[in-house]
Amino acid sequence: MLMLGLMCALPAISTDMYLPSLPDVARDLNTSATAAQLTMTAMLIGGAVGQLVIGPLSDRFGRRKPVLIGVVLHVITSLLCAIAPAIVPLIALRSVQGFFNASATVVAMAIIRDRFVGADASRLMSRLMLVIGVAPLFAPSLGGVIAGQWGWRSVFLALAVFGVVLWVVVWRRLPETLPPERRRQGGLRTALSGYRSLVTDRHFVALAILPGLGMAVLMSYVVASPFVLREGYGLSSTAFSLLFAVNGLGLVLGAQVNAALVRRVAPIRIVRVVLPVSLGLTGVLLALAITGWGGLIALLVVLWLILALVNFVPPNASALALSRHGEIAGTAAAVIGSMQAGVAGLVSPLSGLLGGDAVAMAAVMVGASVAALLVLALATPAYRRDGAWAV
Repeated sequence: MLMLGLMCALPAISTDMYLPSLPDVARDLNTSATAAQLTMTAMLIGGAVGQLVIGPLSDRFGRRKPVLIGVVLHVITSLLCAIAPAIVPLIALRSVQGFFNASATVVAMAIIRDRFVGADASRLMSRLMLVIGVAPLFAPSLGGVIAGQWGWRSVFLALAVFGVVLWVVVWRRLPETLPPERRRQGGLRTALSGYRSLVTDRHFVALAILPGLGMAVLMSYVVASPFVLREGYGLSSTAFSLLFAVNGLGLVLGAQVNAALVRRVAPIRIVRVVLPVSLGLTGVLLALAITGWGGLIALLVVLWLILALVNFVPPNASALALSRHGEIAGTAAAVIGSMQAGVAGLVSPLSGLLGGDAVAMAAVMVGASVAALLVLALATPAYRRDGAWAV
């Protein structure tokens, strides 16, 4: 689980270590805050595309080869990011980095589905969130220290080193969980047929979208927080990293509560309770941002509660979606992961376009929460009398 968590955390670490450097990147490359934020968006979109490509490859060639090749290319791309001369090449390289990082994430999810289903899979995915959640606790502080000593480009050198360590661990410790007799034969036509069966399953599509909308809430905070907290409220880099770590603790605690709760409560029932609560909290956050009532403290308290609920939706929705198509777990995981990264990537820069302040950040969170609740209510039977279809 630790190894799978590190694999899943590769995109998060690549994001969080770089996050405190966004204002410095904008100044050093003589560009706007919105353009600097696009380096984050590009990585998410690259990850979405990468998962769609790598997922079927893992069903065809097994789990080990795609991740080993992908991590090597992550290392190479990180080194190229470190020498990027301008913002446009950096945006392009970050999209490529996201593409190759996707190999680690999609393979980790497929391995879980190879061995577990239902509540067991949901519980294990929540345990993964413990490892993934450590990234916000330490990565921004580490990235801030590295950038403060040697500049923001050195952060990418550190990401390359992490990639090398991860590759060695995977090479030595990752078992092959998809034996040859279970692999899907064929090329592009086989992959497309798998995607066709997935996108025509309305319930699968709805469940696959929910992690992306949940991630959109998180990424709206991640992308906007350096400008909201550092420039809007005047926090230092150290204070920002500390607050980011505290919020990361909320993510970890939420994931672990979900892992314990799913032993007694069906995943679909957890999702249908958490989404309305999340919508209410994001509405409160928007009201606080508009009125300024309670100042920074009130804003941070409500924000922590929102982030603590974020990890209740993706593990449960992902496990439910994967349980519907276990025979093509890699392809199904690719669709879920690509929607998660793609939706979050498309939504997260909206806060910058809307002004980049606390009101813009909260408004995007409200929009994502409304969309998630509508998807669950309209495209699944979660709120109907027969809503226990996935107990």
